[in-house]
Amino acid sequence: MIRGKVLAVNISEKKGVSKKSIPEGTMVKDFGLEGDAHGGKWHRQVSLMGQESIDKMKDLGIKGLCSGKFAENITTEGITLYGLEVGTRLKVGEALLEISQIGKECHQKCAIYKTVGDCIMPREGVFARVLEGGKVRPGDTIEKIE
Repeated sequence: MIRGKVLAVNISEKKGVSKKSIPEGTMVKDFGLEGDAHGGKWHRQVSLMGQESIDKMKDLGIKGLCSGKFAENITTEGITLYGLEVGTRLKVGEALLEISQIGKECHQKCAIYKTVGDCIMPREGVFARVLEGGKVRPGDTIEKIE
């Protein structure tokens, strides 16, 4: 069984900025995280990034990296997200997500890229659609559904 946990739930009111951590989020079916600018009827409703990926960037000398700096909605630990396949279903807290995309094209180089010449989100960030809504909190379990 593949399992991990939620370290942080993050939202932003507009696109293109870092997200701030909140104590609890509500996933809305066919939309995304309530109150987040990236929600909507499309395939990248929710973004996830592993703390392990964030730590790779810290190892390159970037200081001040924390949950939400890569504009991820859910910061995870203990599960290699980018190693999963598109179509994989994950139970995240009360919500059910389906991975819809792994990585993304970086149209504008972010501040992190400009600082060190690399950014992990285009390779290791994961996007998902919300199949079933529900609450998500730090400490919640993430489980791959077979």
